[in-house]
Amino acid sequence: MTTEKLFTYILRAEDEGKKYQEILFKRFCFSRTLIQKLKIGENVWVDGKFVYLTSRGKAGQTLVVNFEEEEVSTIQGEDIPIEILYEDNLFLAVNKPPGQVIHPTGRKYQSGTLANAVVGYWEKKGASRPFRPIFRIDRNTSGIILIAKSRYAQQQLAVLSAKNKADKKYLGIVQGQFPWDSGEFSSPIRVRNGSRIIRETHPDGQPSLTLYRTLVRYENYTLIEFTLVTGRTHQIRVHCQSSGYPLLGDDLYGGNTAYIPRQALHCHAYHFTHPLTAENINIEAPLPEDMDLLLLNSY
Repeated sequence: MTTEKLFTYILRAEDEGKKYQEILFKRFCFSRTLIQKLKIGENVWVDGKFVYLTSRGKAGQTLVVNFEEEEVSTIQGEDIPIEILYEDNLFLAVNKPPGQVIHPTGRKYQSGTLANAVVGYWEKKGASRPFRPIFRIDRNTSGIILIAKSRYAQQQLAVLSAKNKADKKYLGIVQGQFPWDSGEFSSPIRVRNGSRIIRETHPDGQPSLTLYRTLVRYENYTLIEFTLVTGRTHQIRVHCQSSGYPLLGDDLYGGNTAYIPRQALHCHAYHFTHPLTAENINIEAPLPEDMDLLLLNSY
């Protein structure tokens, strides 16, 4: 198990006389379950001294909360380079290259995954914790993956997403000259009958919403920024196919592979309000080389 400092907070005037557990519950959205876990062991300290959560605070005190990760990783750590875009006590954001699987699965992908790389990175720092990606992207999609370092961090991002205080944007290159400047795709999406992998738009599908904004039109393709409002499997890929302008390289959904051998889709920006500091966190990942070259060669 790994014990780490979760955060430090200086009590304000409005915290005067409140129990520490009330402060954690109301100001920092700690679940009641997590508060009960904090009561086991010496996890909450004020001005350098251990305190009980039922004690009452005073303005100006320094509150430190430690968190003991009870779960350990079941994934084998490996010495694989990762590109870190952002890291703090709660989160780690990395830039996943195209072709890398997120998590070990089946017989084919038991090693070399992003999870193996991240766990190996943590092990080098003396930490042991489960791999908790906030969201996933396809193997051949590149870009930002945000990973929670604790159950608390994972819980907080779920709350932020539900309140629309977290969003992710993708850059995609679609086939042909996309005719619309901005708008939305809102067709429901379901698994195609007879397939476990392929999705399709269908009235019986799950509600799905993708916002789009055209950035540059080239002779044979168009660069578009997509914002996911919902997060269905293959959502952008299916919506692009349904519009008649599939992503380049996306052979599963009708894309031309002559320009690029994988779907030209990259998660390039992720924004969220930090649950502890209320700071606006903006994470960006540069285009991978294959998509960058495709655009450069168009001039």
